[in-house]
Amino acid sequence: MTVRPIVITGEPVLHRAAALVTDFDDELRTLVEDMYETNVAANGVGLAAPQIGVGLRVFIWKMANDDGVPEQGHLVNPTVTTSRIPQERPNPDEETEGCLSVPGEAFPLKRADRAHVVGLDVDGNRVEFDATGWFARCMQHEYDHLNGTLYVDRLDDRQSKKARKAVKRNGWGKPGHSWMPGVDEDPFGHDDDTVEVAHADGHSGELAG
Repeated sequence: MTVRPIVITGEPVLHRAAALVTDFDDELRTLVEDMYETNVAANGVGLAAPQIGVGLRVFIWKMANDDGVPEQGHLVNPTVTTSRIPQERPNPDEETEGCLSVPGEAFPLKRADRAHVVGLDVDGNRVEFDATGWFARCMQHEYDHLNGTLYVDRLDDRQSKKARKAVKRNGWGKPGHSWMPGVDEDPFGHDDDTVEVAHADGHSGELAG
Protein backbone atom coordinates (compact mmCIF):
# COMPACT_ATOMS: atom_id res chain seq x y z
CA MET A 1 0.00 0.00 0.00
CA THR A 2 1.18 3.48 -0.87
CA VAL A 3 0.18 6.92 0.36
CA ARG A 4 -0.44 9.15 -2.64
CA PRO A 5 -0.47 12.95 -2.94
CA ILE A 6 -3.87 14.63 -2.76
CA VAL A 7 -4.51 17.14 -5.53
CA ILE A 8 -6.03 20.53 -4.75
CA THR A 9 -8.88 22.45 -6.37
CA GLY A 10 -7.85 23.72 -9.78
CA GLU A 11 -6.47 20.35 -10.88
CA PRO A 12 -8.58 19.38 -13.94
CA VAL A 13 -9.29 15.84 -12.73
CA LEU A 14 -11.30 17.31 -9.84
CA HIS A 15 -13.55 19.32 -12.13
CA ARG A 16 -14.74 16.74 -14.64
CA ALA A 17 -16.84 13.61 -14.39
CA ALA A 18 -14.82 10.47 -13.68
CA ALA A 19 -14.95 7.46 -15.99
CA LEU A 20 -16.73 4.20 -15.25
CA VAL A 21 -14.52 1.35 -14.07
CA THR A 22 -14.59 -1.47 -16.62
CA ASP A 23 -11.74 -3.69 -15.38
CA PHE A 24 -12.12 -5.33 -11.97
CA ASP A 25 -8.53 -6.43 -11.64
CA ASP A 26 -5.45 -6.20 -9.44
CA GLU A 27 -4.84 -2.63 -10.55
CA LEU A 28 -8.25 -1.65 -9.16
CA ARG A 29 -7.55 -3.49 -5.90
CA THR A 30 -4.24 -1.66 -5.55
CA LEU A 31 -5.97 1.67 -6.18
CA VAL A 32 -8.49 1.00 -3.41
CA GLU A 33 -5.81 -0.13 -0.95
CA ASP A 34 -3.76 2.99 -1.72
CA MET A 35 -6.86 5.13 -1.18
CA TYR A 36 -7.44 3.54 2.23
CA GLU A 37 -3.83 4.19 3.17
CA THR A 38 -3.91 7.77 1.90
CA ASN A 39 -7.16 8.51 3.71
CA VAL A 40 -5.80 7.26 7.03
CA ALA A 41 -2.61 9.31 6.61
CA ALA A 42 -4.75 12.37 5.83
CA ASN A 43 -7.02 11.83 8.86
CA GLY A 44 -9.94 11.72 6.45
CA VAL A 45 -13.34 10.08 6.62
CA GLY A 46 -13.51 9.56 2.88
CA LEU A 47 -11.59 9.91 -0.35
CA ALA A 48 -12.51 9.75 -4.03
CA ALA A 49 -10.14 8.53 -6.74
CA PRO A 50 -10.03 11.92 -8.53
CA GLN A 51 -8.53 13.39 -5.36
CA ILE A 52 -5.38 11.35 -5.94
CA GLY A 53 -5.40 12.20 -9.63
CA VAL A 54 -7.19 9.09 -10.89
CA GLY A 55 -10.28 9.86 -12.95
CA LEU A 56 -12.27 6.73 -12.12
CA ARG A 57 -15.60 6.30 -10.35
CA VAL A 58 -14.30 4.92 -7.06
CA PHE A 59 -14.52 6.23 -3.52
CA ILE A 60 -13.73 4.90 -0.06
CA TRP A 61 -14.76 5.80 3.47
CA LYS A 62 -13.64 5.23 7.02
CA MET A 63 -16.38 6.51 9.25
CA ALA A 64 -18.36 5.12 12.15
CA ASN A 65 -22.10 5.24 11.50
CA ASP A 66 -25.47 4.23 12.94
CA ASP A 67 -26.62 2.51 9.75
CA GLY A 68 -25.09 -0.94 10.20
CA VAL A 69 -22.55 -0.29 7.45
CA PRO A 70 -18.91 -1.37 7.99
CA GLU A 71 -16.79 1.49 9.30
CA GLN A 72 -14.41 1.14 6.36
CA GLY A 73 -15.53 0.39 2.83
CA HIS A 74 -15.38 1.29 -0.83
CA LEU A 75 -17.67 1.64 -3.82
CA VAL A 76 -17.02 1.28 -7.52
CA ASN A 77 -19.35 2.91 -10.08
CA PRO A 78 -21.78 4.03 -7.36
CA THR A 79 -25.03 5.92 -7.54
CA VAL A 80 -26.29 8.00 -4.61
CA THR A 81 -29.86 9.23 -4.38
CA THR A 82 -31.02 11.42 -1.52
CA SER A 83 -33.99 12.73 0.36
CA ARG A 84 -34.97 16.36 -0.13
CA ILE A 85 -32.33 18.91 0.79
CA PRO A 86 -33.81 21.46 3.24
CA GLN A 87 -33.94 24.98 1.88
CA GLU A 88 -33.02 26.85 5.04
CA ARG A 89 -29.53 28.16 5.66
CA PRO A 90 -27.04 25.65 7.10
CA ASN A 91 -26.16 25.86 10.77
CA PRO A 92 -22.43 26.72 10.94
CA ASP A 93 -22.16 25.03 14.34
CA GLU A 94 -23.49 21.70 13.06
CA GLU A 95 -23.21 21.61 9.26
CA THR A 96 -19.75 22.85 8.42
CA GLU A 97 -17.98 20.72 5.84
CA GLY A 98 -14.39 20.44 4.68
CA CYS A 99 -12.48 18.70 1.90
CA LEU A 100 -8.99 17.27 1.59
CA SER A 101 -8.80 18.91 -1.85
CA VAL A 102 -9.56 22.33 -0.34
CA PRO A 103 -7.19 21.81 2.57
CA GLY A 104 -7.54 23.80 5.75
CA GLU A 105 -10.80 25.47 4.78
CA ALA A 106 -14.34 24.79 6.02
CA PHE A 107 -17.75 26.20 5.12
CA PRO A 108 -21.38 25.52 6.12
CA LEU A 109 -23.39 23.50 3.60
CA LYS A 110 -26.88 22.04 3.71
CA ARG A 111 -27.12 18.37 2.70
CA ALA A 112 -29.88 15.78 2.60
CA ASP A 113 -30.29 13.79 5.82
CA ARG A 114 -30.63 10.45 4.02
CA ALA A 115 -28.91 8.81 1.08
CA HIS A 116 -29.53 5.52 -0.71
CA VAL A 117 -26.27 4.12 -2.00
CA VAL A 118 -25.75 1.40 -4.63
CA GLY A 119 -22.50 0.27 -6.23
CA LEU A 120 -20.01 -2.54 -6.63
CA ASP A 121 -17.01 -3.76 -4.71
CA VAL A 122 -13.60 -4.53 -6.25
CA ASP A 123 -14.81 -8.03 -7.17
CA GLY A 124 -17.90 -6.74 -8.96
CA ASN A 125 -20.34 -7.72 -6.21
CA ARG A 126 -23.34 -5.46 -5.61
CA VAL A 127 -23.28 -3.25 -2.50
CA GLU A 128 -26.39 -1.41 -1.34
CA PHE A 129 -27.26 0.46 1.85
CA ASP A 130 -29.00 3.51 3.30
CA ALA A 131 -26.98 6.20 5.06
CA THR A 132 -28.17 8.84 7.51
CA GLY A 133 -26.79 11.92 9.21
CA TRP A 134 -23.10 12.64 8.79
CA PHE A 135 -22.55 9.33 7.03
CA ALA A 136 -25.13 10.40 4.43
CA ARG A 137 -23.23 13.69 4.10
CA CYS A 138 -20.01 11.76 3.50
CA MET A 139 -21.67 9.68 0.77
CA GLN A 140 -22.99 12.80 -0.97
CA HIS A 141 -19.62 14.54 -0.71
CA GLU A 142 -17.67 11.64 -2.19
CA TYR A 143 -20.23 11.01 -4.92
CA ASP A 144 -20.01 14.67 -5.93
CA HIS A 145 -16.28 14.19 -6.48
CA LEU A 146 -17.04 11.51 -9.09
CA ASN A 147 -19.17 14.03 -10.97
CA GLY A 148 -16.56 16.78 -10.95
CA THR A 149 -18.21 18.76 -8.15
CA LEU A 150 -16.49 20.00 -4.99
CA TYR A 151 -18.52 20.94 -1.92
CA VAL A 152 -17.47 24.56 -2.39
CA ASP A 153 -19.33 24.50 -5.72
CA ARG A 154 -22.58 23.94 -3.77
CA LEU A 155 -22.23 26.77 -1.25
CA ASP A 156 -24.75 29.61 -1.06
CA ASP A 157 -23.74 33.01 -2.42
CA ARG A 158 -22.32 34.30 0.85
CA GLN A 159 -20.21 31.23 1.58
CA SER A 160 -19.22 30.83 -2.06
CA LYS A 161 -17.70 34.31 -2.00
CA LYS A 162 -15.67 33.38 1.08
CA ALA A 163 -14.52 30.15 -0.59
CA ARG A 164 -13.40 31.96 -3.73
CA LYS A 165 -11.38 34.37 -1.61
CA ALA A 166 -9.77 31.44 0.21
CA VAL A 167 -8.83 29.75 -3.06
CA LYS A 168 -7.31 32.96 -4.36
CA ARG A 169 -5.50 33.63 -1.07
CA ASN A 170 -3.88 30.18 -1.18
CA GLY A 171 -2.90 30.48 -4.83
CA TRP A 172 -5.05 27.52 -5.87
CA GLY A 173 -7.54 27.32 -8.73
CA LYS A 174 -4.97 26.18 -11.27
CA PRO A 175 -3.16 22.90 -11.96
CA GLY A 176 -0.07 21.81 -10.11
CA HIS A 177 -1.05 22.00 -6.44
CA SER A 178 -1.12 19.02 -4.08
CA TRP A 179 -0.18 18.00 -0.55
CA MET A 180 1.29 14.81 0.86
CA PRO A 181 -0.51 13.20 3.82
CA GLY A 182 1.85 12.04 6.53
CA VAL A 183 4.62 14.31 5.23
CA ASP A 184 3.13 17.79 4.99
CA GLU A 185 1.59 19.39 8.08
CA ASP A 186 -2.02 18.33 8.51
CA PRO A 187 -3.98 21.26 7.00
CA PHE A 188 -6.91 20.73 9.36
CA GLY A 189 -4.84 20.63 12.52
CA HIS A 190 -5.45 17.01 13.48
CA ASP A 191 -1.83 16.89 14.60
CA ASP A 192 -2.61 19.20 17.52
CA ASP A 193 -6.13 17.90 18.22
CA THR A 194 -7.72 21.32 17.86
CA VAL A 195 -10.17 20.68 15.01
CA GLU A 196 -13.88 20.57 15.74
CA VAL A 197 -15.48 20.89 12.33
CA ALA A 198 -16.65 18.06 10.10
CA HIS A 199 -15.09 16.86 6.86
CA ALA A 200 -17.28 14.96 4.57
CA ASP A 201 -13.97 13.53 3.36
CA GLY A 202 -12.61 13.90 6.86
CA HIS A 203 -13.82 13.11 10.34
CA SER A 204 -17.31 13.55 11.70
CA GLY A 205 -16.94 16.35 14.16
CA GLU A 206 -13.79 17.41 12.34
CA LEU A 207 -13.09 17.83 8.60
CA ALA A 208 -12.87 15.54 5.53
CA GLY A 209 -11.98 14.37 2.02
